[in-house]
Amino acid sequence: MSIQETAILEPGLAWILIALFTLLYVGLGWYFGRHDKDLDQFVLAGRRVGLAVGTATAMATWVTSNTTMMAPQLAYQMGIWGMIGYSLGAVGLLLFAPLAKRIRHLMPYGYTSGDFVRLRYGKLAWRIFLAISLFYSLGWLVSLGMAGGVLTHALSGIPYWQGMTVILAACVSYTLIGGFRAVIGTDFIQSILILVGLVVLAWLTIGSIGFDEIHTSLERERPELLSLMMPAAIMFLFNNLLFGMGEIFHSNVWWTRAYSFREGVGQWAYLLAGIFWAPIPIVAGFIALASPALGTNIPAADMVGPIVASELLGLTGAVIVLIMVFAALASSLDSLLAATAMLVVRDLYYRHFKPHATGEHLRTATKVTILLLGILAWLLCLPKITTLAQLLYFTGAFVASTIWPIAAGLYWRRTNQWGASLAMVLGSATGILAYFQIGFYVGALVGAAVSMVVVLATTWARPGDFDWERLREPPPNH
Repeated sequence: MSIQETAILEPGLAWILIALFTLLYVGLGWYFGRHDKDLDQFVLAGRRVGLAVGTATAMATWVTSNTTMMAPQLAYQMGIWGMIGYSLGAVGLLLFAPLAKRIRHLMPYGYTSGDFVRLRYGKLAWRIFLAISLFYSLGWLVSLGMAGGVLTHALSGIPYWQGMTVILAACVSYTLIGGFRAVIGTDFIQSILILVGLVVLAWLTIGSIGFDEIHTSLERERPELLSLMMPAAIMFLFNNLLFGMGEIFHSNVWWTRAYSFREGVGQWAYLLAGIFWAPIPIVAGFIALASPALGTNIPAADMVGPIVASELLGLTGAVIVLIMVFAALASSLDSLLAATAMLVVRDLYYRHFKPHATGEHLRTATKVTILLLGILAWLLCLPKITTLAQLLYFTGAFVASTIWPIAAGLYWRRTNQWGASLAMVLGSATGILAYFQIGFYVGALVGAAVSMVVVLATTWARPGDFDWERLREPPPNH
């Protein structure tokens, strides 16, 4: 059965919904960013973000389209542990809460995660870190663009490349217009849409089929999904925990928020965001477990969420899924575009090529970079060569290797620059080897383990004595 035969939404209705949300977000982008004239306002919202908006933007950014589409995919492939394992991504937010407080205290004038690595460990570790961070950011961007194309194709039959193009263009447009204030303002609205949509979908699924029928069908047709002893799923559980920590600890998306929150807000914002986020992958993944009871044809594992919702709930379900996943997609894409552009401009362009650039020049360069990142992501999304899970977890080994250099560097004076550099290189290399030799579900696990051993061994063998005051680099005189 082709996707055109299983699609519930008429293409015309899907286009209308996408157009309405695009206009809404672009309008909000203009509204939120209309008074941002200087660089700090455009890239960090003036460093005065409060608790309510801070919690919403952290949670909405972590509820990516990958969460709402990959959690069902992993539940469909790995069962109960797939859902629970994905929900452990909340641990990264919870553990970053005290780090955010310390980052804001140690680096009141910081801009990027690269600033910390440069000041703490020197240029070699900084450049290794930048390579890892930019590679991950590009992989995440591509996975988000792919998710937009997969979503619209599964629900309406709209060609993959058309849906992907329009959603990428929408997110680039309002991020370009409104800057970081537009990102966090729209995140607040998107977090509400996501939560309401998930609750409604889960309630309708249980009401339409019931727990007993879902459980009976799984026992009869896919009993392995109920097993708590599936080896690959258990490995995935720990792998995803470390992958989520690595994603958050290193990524400029989260450091940008730590810098932008008012003093004292960051710790509570990340703590609350982690608590609110934890149930979301379980609710989203549960929908996929209804597929055996429905006898639904699933042409690709990463389409299972939208297909089951639309098959089960008809037009209403398809509309809810489209709205919910579009909101999740936008809440992550805008944050990633803004944070990655900032990393490119501050750590590459400004630090390497234009050290005397004015604030206005860097603001313009940030806008140009946002546009170029959107175009690059579009080009890389055109050939859909893998699934969302495989693409994203390929970056897992790289980001997991940064967990210990970041955490140790924030709290231990003794951790040295050579240990941090070696930990990132060896952790990434061994993690990627495990990814190809064993499976996508162990890359981050191996990368984090090797990185930990290297950091601990080098700190013990050759302790440093870092002066925390070096992190209080004064703001540039633009």
